Amino acid sequence: MTNPIRHVVIVGGGSAGWLTAGVVAADHCAKSESGLRVTLIESPDVGPIGVGEGTWPTMRDTLRRIGVTESDFIRECDASFKQGSRFNQWATGAEGDYYYHPFVLPQGYTDTSLVASWLQRHSDVPFADLVSFQPHLCVHGKAPKQMSTPEYAAVANYAYHLDAGKFGMFLRKHCTEKLGVKLVLDHVVAIQTRDNGDIAAVQTREQGPIEGDLFIDCTGLQSLLIGKHYEIPFLSQKHVLFNDTALVVQVPYPHEDSPIASQTISTAQTSGWIWDIGLPTRRGIGHVYSSAHTTDEAAERELRSYVERTGGPANAPSPRKLSFHPGYRTKFWHRNCVAIGLSGGFIEPLEASALAIVEFSAAMLSDQLPATRSAMDTVARRFNDAFLYRWERVIDFLKLHYILTRRTDSAYWRDNCRTDSIPDRLQDLTEFWRYQPPSRYDLPRIEEIFPSASYQYVLYGMGFRPQSPPAMRRSDDPERADEFFREAAALTGKMLKALPTNRELISHIKRNGLPRI
Repeated sequence: MTNPIRHVVIVGGGSAGWLTAGVVAADHCAKSESGLRVTLIESPDVGPIGVGEGTWPTMRDTLRRIGVTESDFIRECDASFKQGSRFNQWATGAEGDYYYHPFVLPQGYTDTSLVASWLQRHSDVPFADLVSFQPHLCVHGKAPKQMSTPEYAAVANYAYHLDAGKFGMFLRKHCTEKLGVKLVLDHVVAIQTRDNGDIAAVQTREQGPIEGDLFIDCTGLQSLLIGKHYEIPFLSQKHVLFNDTALVVQVPYPHEDSPIASQTISTAQTSGWIWDIGLPTRRGIGHVYSSAHTTDEAAERELRSYVERTGGPANAPSPRKLSFHPGYRTKFWHRNCVAIGLSGGFIEPLEASALAIVEFSAAMLSDQLPATRSAMDTVARRFNDAFLYRWERVIDFLKLHYILTRRTDSAYWRDNCRTDSIPDRLQDLTEFWRYQPPSRYDLPRIEEIFPSASYQYVLYGMGFRPQSPPAMRRSDDPERADEFFREAAALTGKMLKALPTNRELISHIKRNGLPRI
């Protein structure tokens, strides 16, 4: 049990496998003869699922960590800039029903209470529009930085939209050519175990057994190692979040210079919602829905109607159907096997949490990588505790979008508001928030997956209001809050004049690149 960890074997490629390989190989000098060996086994027949194609701002740190240049990434992955999400028709279903969840914190968020002043003096203005400049950048299709801003630096906090297939190939090339990751193109057909229950090797069809000290399961929904081999139970969340099917289609722009949206657009439908993601060469659109509340045929009709209404062709190709079971494993690290990506769990594409969970998993694995097998169980307990907590927080935050709706036009929206579909922990929080806004005290861990500001954006964007005005507190300084509202407005005017559009910046990067620090 004191055997040193010298060889990490990752089973499965795609975004999860290659991001994990990149982080571990970069951090542990896989290219050096004295560094950690990293091998990735990828089936030549399994392509990426590519649901959502959205990321969080954390992706900038991850790409920088593994030595990727931002200019190359944008050029080769058909990437664009994302500054948050816009939600249409979630609260009431009316045409003018919208709100933003931007990536920038509200102006003055840590200095004073903004909510009390907003409610008392400016309740006719959408919360995010008042406290942040970023929704206004999104409305005008602006980029989050200037052409002279260095790689990964930001004027406004940002993430990316990307082509998942191209991203996987880009990471594969970088990891194998720059970071020393060994690629094995083959099928895993069996798993060999040691007497103590650890995985000793994975048996491949053409190249025989590949031995390792630590195995990473990135086999997606197949979950070959953690699910099929170790039979770690799967904790279904279908009773909380109902969506289990998506219809996905790629839609061309009407013109080569058509604007590129600066945010993910999420538009509520009868029994689900449609995502709309703008890449430089196309839009990625998908309808995610509950198969218990609608049919595939009805969902496709709504998808096609949306595509036509938003400038897409009337004869869009037949969508690709994806099915999934929302939930996660009860353990992600068992013995010498770690599940990262879809093998560990998946809920739905709302708020693009899937790739973020991959990033957090790869980072913790690499940062805490045990030196020996004897230290592995301690790290595994920490890892499992951290990610059970994170999955619970993801579920709470996603469910929050549904329980605040005032839509009653279908069983789907009515069922989402049933008390028995809402986790107890979320019920407790929403009751507490009737008397004071979400704060860091509601989210006790240092590395929370969603900050309290995100809860405020969704709560107040969906029309949530306290039951009665709370007693005045010293932190409720209306004059100070108004100063921050004016700051946000001034920044809005300044940035709208100074920033290029999303398409202008991406075109510049393709021609000239971004400055390197």
